[in-house]
Amino acid sequence: MPSVRKFLHDVRGRALPRGHGVAGIGCPPTSESGSPVEAADRLADPREPLALLRRELGTGPGGLSEREADRRLTVYGPNQVRRPAETTLADQLVRQLAHPLALLLWAAGALAFVAGIPVLAWAILAVILVNAAFALLQEHQAERAVEALAAYLPERVHVIRDGLPQVVEAARLVPGDLLVLCEGDKVPADARLTEGALEIDLSMLTGESAPVERIAGPADTQAALLREPHLVFSGTTCVGGQAQAIVFATGTQTELGRIAALSHRRRRTSSPLETQVKRVAWLIAAVATGIGAVFLLVGVLVGLSPTDALMFAIGLLVANVPEGLLPTITLALAAGVRVMARRGAVVKRLSAVETLGSTNVICTDKTGTLTRNRMRLQAIWTADEGVVPVSPDRPMPAGLARAAIACTMVAYDHDGALHGDPTEIALVDGAAGPRPMADVADMLADRDARRRAVFHFDPRLRLMSTVTRPRDGDDRLIIDVKGAPEAVLDRAVLTGADRAAAHTAAGELARRGLRVLAIATRRLPASAAVPRRRDEAEADLLLIGLVGLYDPPRPQVAGAVRRCHEAGLRVHIVTGDNGATAAAVAGEVGIGVPRLRVVGEAERLTDRELDELLDDDAEIVFARSAPETKLKIAEALRARGRIVAMTGDGANDAPALHQAHIGVAMGRSGTDVAREAAAMVLTDDDFATIVTAIESGRQVYDNVRKFILYIFAHAVPEIVPFLVFALSGGLVPLPLTVLQILAIDLGTETLPALALGREPAEPGLMSRPPRPSSQGVITRDMLIRAWGYLGLISAALVMIAFFYVLWRTGWRPGVPTGPGAPLHHAYLTATTATFAGLVTCQVGTAMAARTDHASLWRIGLTSNPLLLAGIAFELAFTAALVYLPPLQDLFGTAALPVDVIALIAVFPVVVWGADELRRRARRRGHSAGRTSPRALA
Repeated sequence: MPSVRKFLHDVRGRALPRGHGVAGIGCPPTSESGSPVEAADRLADPREPLALLRRELGTGPGGLSEREADRRLTVYGPNQVRRPAETTLADQLVRQLAHPLALLLWAAGALAFVAGIPVLAWAILAVILVNAAFALLQEHQAERAVEALAAYLPERVHVIRDGLPQVVEAARLVPGDLLVLCEGDKVPADARLTEGALEIDLSMLTGESAPVERIAGPADTQAALLREPHLVFSGTTCVGGQAQAIVFATGTQTELGRIAALSHRRRRTSSPLETQVKRVAWLIAAVATGIGAVFLLVGVLVGLSPTDALMFAIGLLVANVPEGLLPTITLALAAGVRVMARRGAVVKRLSAVETLGSTNVICTDKTGTLTRNRMRLQAIWTADEGVVPVSPDRPMPAGLARAAIACTMVAYDHDGALHGDPTEIALVDGAAGPRPMADVADMLADRDARRRAVFHFDPRLRLMSTVTRPRDGDDRLIIDVKGAPEAVLDRAVLTGADRAAAHTAAGELARRGLRVLAIATRRLPASAAVPRRRDEAEADLLLIGLVGLYDPPRPQVAGAVRRCHEAGLRVHIVTGDNGATAAAVAGEVGIGVPRLRVVGEAERLTDRELDELLDDDAEIVFARSAPETKLKIAEALRARGRIVAMTGDGANDAPALHQAHIGVAMGRSGTDVAREAAAMVLTDDDFATIVTAIESGRQVYDNVRKFILYIFAHAVPEIVPFLVFALSGGLVPLPLTVLQILAIDLGTETLPALALGREPAEPGLMSRPPRPSSQGVITRDMLIRAWGYLGLISAALVMIAFFYVLWRTGWRPGVPTGPGAPLHHAYLTATTATFAGLVTCQVGTAMAARTDHASLWRIGLTSNPLLLAGIAFELAFTAALVYLPPLQDLFGTAALPVDVIALIAVFPVVVWGADELRRRARRRGHSAGRTSPRALA
């Protein structure tokens, strides 16, 4: 088989049959997207003999007729990647406005209208609309993997119809069309070459960076479809050559369409936090509605008028609806997104922030994620010297260096640097040794001048070879070959002992974490012609030696892996590399401590074998993995209840990235398809950034629980005054008014709650095991802490303040305190003391809620300046309501005397101090082995 370049020279130099001309047709690649269609199954097997394929597709050397193409377009539909059914803006808006928390806010707004407070009602409605708009914006930016896949398709393509070359829209291609492809084209459909040859970039489907040959010829029925040497696939790119090809699949029947179908076969489910917040919303709704109904009945029974009883019930209902909960959660997640973006992780969905916090398995690539993707030559093996390191003092032997440089495609650019595959650049650098770059450029120019043919790297064979005219004047051509040791050794002429020694050396180098390549050569007989087929060239080889290339781990990865283990996360490596090499890298960065399992051929794993592996407690290296292997692993882990983060960079990784809870795409080396399918994109391609993002996710989730605790703790001191009023039969006047409750919920409470969403990470955050995905955002311990501890303490304190003000004026149960009564002003002062006391208790609750189990002194009183600002605002707001006459008239407040101020000023210390003592006792219990850190949360 001839080299691509020579074959193309021959193809271009001979006349094409009538109807096959391509002269004058430009090839500008653009993109195309379209609507979903149902495509029929493929008409024929593309690997069958070409004559049979033509007959089954009903086409010939002159292509289809226009009328036949139009008929087939009706049958098979447009050549477009299927898109998911799009929901209308109205549907999306209704979904957001019907969210359980939004429904509660609607109810709160309606009740505010009924209560005669339109300003409050309109404010609540504004909160609903702002949250809905924000959620719609987030949805618009997410779930666009299929659109990115469609962008790989060109807008217009070149075909032969009715025996003449034509330019048609890519969407109008049909099976049986005869394509004309040239350098720079993007392939618009899956097709089989009928004439000519191409160099194709298949990286978006296979992940291989080096272009591959595609030449018209007989099929290899033993090869996988993507590795067939005569097939080209939709969305790939022609980087050289010219050819004709017959289309056998379009639209969703292409390999690209298959990836799109895998990416969207599973609808995105709600994240754990989204599900739990809905449960919280319904719990709050049930509690609020039940309390409102009970107090409506109690109010009537104790002699209140129906209007007054309704007003009290409305006040209780509004007091129990957390108007600020939904925006606080949204803003906390958004803040987490901004923090992670500054750290190199761009999160595309707010809910993914929380999902990161419960992640317990990371499946990561090796090259470029754990390692730097900066190869360097570290060691060589020759039969004479064995394994020796490479250094400036001990360069590569001359014969090995010559063959290594000859068998590369590295180019020297005008900017004075080498460009090409990182592995080949490392070979050239190692072979050149300490020579200056100018000499290296001369070596590469001489290599190109003497080259007569190239058989590019074939991922199926794992080989590359070149044919070169020697420099020494000998007329015998030299064939140089490089590739995987097992592939080269199978084609080399060796004694049994030499073959065993080479295999042993290759294993030793791989166990050191080196990528191992074998280099061999062959000198053809005098006057022999350039081989036309690679199997003729790559035979009867003389092994020169082995080279070991080292891709060093990123320096921060080992620490990140250690943090993963401390946090209870498992880390698996899923790579296309050799198992021994990947295992060595795993050992360097600490993956597999204390036990590592290596699967040498992950593609061959059955579902049962995979399940057994994942049920084990070891960390695993899945070597020689295909993109489908990633998808199988993600599905198997999900089936076991694991929360999975999966990395990927190629378009072929999109299904696995979509299937994982957190798909992590590479921002530098990744494709657009991978970035669109992923929930998170790493701008630095660094594994350590994933761990940082997981830590941020845990921090955000903890902070959500902190402000929910803060909000819930105030329900008890707001309800207890109504209980006292109702159970006393009206003998005790109402200690808190409806307007004062609303002032607390929408005025003093909101900013501190928002500030708790920005709380720094608590010490020991990454020393806890991952949160079970089944654990609710509200736990029994949280409710006990909020309602049975902080809430009761606050309620007791505010009632003490209320009765203190009344009793010192001589009030006794049953004494009138209404307007016109002698004690009316004392009653206003007492309700103001209740209101102000509740606000100061909020301050103590906010400080207590900052930590789940650590002491506040460990994180520092001033480590959250936003919270201090929020507390300052709520105190200033309270002072305005208490001392400004216009607000006094509106909210029924009165100026507080100094002794009352002194009394309520100690409330924050009492509330926070009591909780600090509780946490201290629980920490002591934990240290004594009686409880666990999770129980303290």
